[in-house]
Amino acid sequence: MADTIQCPNCKYEIEVTEVLSAQLRHELRKEFDAEQRQKDAALTERETALKLGQIELTRAKETIDEQVAEQLQKERQRIADEALHRAKAQVATELDDVRKQLTDSDAKLKEAQQAELELRKQRRELQEERETLELTLARRLDEERGKIRDKAKREALEERQLKEAEKEKLIGDLRSQIEELKRKSEEGSQQSQGEILELELEALLRHHFPYDTIVPVPKGVHGGDVLQIIHDKSGVECGIILWESKRTKNWSDSWLPKLRDDQRAAKAQLAVLVSIELPENVMTFNHIDGIWVTSRACAVGLAGALRAGLIEVAAAKRAMDGRNDKMELLYSYLSSSEFRHRVEGIVEAFATLRADLEAEKRSVQRMWAKREKQIERAVTCTTGMYGDLSGIIGRSLPKIEMLELPLLEEVDTAPDGDDA
Repeated sequence: MADTIQCPNCKYEIEVTEVLSAQLRHELRKEFDAEQRQKDAALTERETALKLGQIELTRAKETIDEQVAEQLQKERQRIADEALHRAKAQVATELDDVRKQLTDSDAKLKEAQQAELELRKQRRELQEERETLELTLARRLDEERGKIRDKAKREALEERQLKEAEKEKLIGDLRSQIEELKRKSEEGSQQSQGEILELELEALLRHHFPYDTIVPVPKGVHGGDVLQIIHDKSGVECGIILWESKRTKNWSDSWLPKLRDDQRAAKAQLAVLVSIELPENVMTFNHIDGIWVTSRACAVGLAGALRAGLIEVAAAKRAMDGRNDKMELLYSYLSSSEFRHRVEGIVEAFATLRADLEAEKRSVQRMWAKREKQIERAVTCTTGMYGDLSGIIGRSLPKIEMLELPLLEEVDTAPDGDDA
């Protein structure tokens, strides 16, 4: 009985010879071997590209390590003359930043490794698909040569194009995600960090002092970050504390005058500045120029102490109500923080004017000294030039009285007159 093949479309059986089957098997084997080599070469190129990308990430990590080391060295040299506790705090902050950068680099490296694993998984899937395809071809070797070859070529080409398009899209998406993550990790927004610290401060105050009213200052409005309106257990208002938070690497003395102005505008009895970086002589908290400066760790404890003081003062004032109203009002005003703030504002204004006047005076004195030296050099040069011309021309040179020596007779007559 002759061998037959069945058409996959119409199911019609066609008789073929063994020679035709062998030729068809041989040619199809060659075509699919060539196609498989192309796929293997493409996969090898992608693996090479991924390895190069991993090497570049490793080099970038080493470069970051070197830059971090260099930055730490410069920082150590700059803060060598500062106090030891401040140096430790600064170095700790820089090391945290470096650890974050290294963590981000490790995350990117893990993402690249994950992408490589995905590509290797796809390669295994392609290998399995190739084996399945070879098995299918082995079962269909008895089919008609022309139709099978055309259909096989068309299907293989479409499948290869689809797989290539899917791989290219996957690689492109992975690269876009890596670049986006890298951009987001490098963008560190100081404003967002400050807002996070403000929200944390507001949450801490609400949690520890439920009787008080915590009012955040709107963005773009001068007056600190948070207002804490103190209430005792009976709900009576006892005072206001103005809070402001700073999350910077360096302390600035210019924060204090601005916070005092905000305190006067808010009519707050007390003002507290919570800062990551404290002044040189402050370890935990301190009262500096009318402003309480504290670290974040001591903020709640300081708030409790200040709150208790305001409640006691308010209770004492309520106990004194009704005694000599006018004198009491005057005494309360003179002893209030509002009067003290106004006097401090006047004193600060005069101090600023005095400092400006002293600076202007020193500037004018330096200018006078500079001009005096210039005039002295000009006179010396003019005198020397006059002497040179006198030696060359002699008595024909017109005399300049201010550059001539006094006559000997005039010098001699002065002692004689005194003797007479």
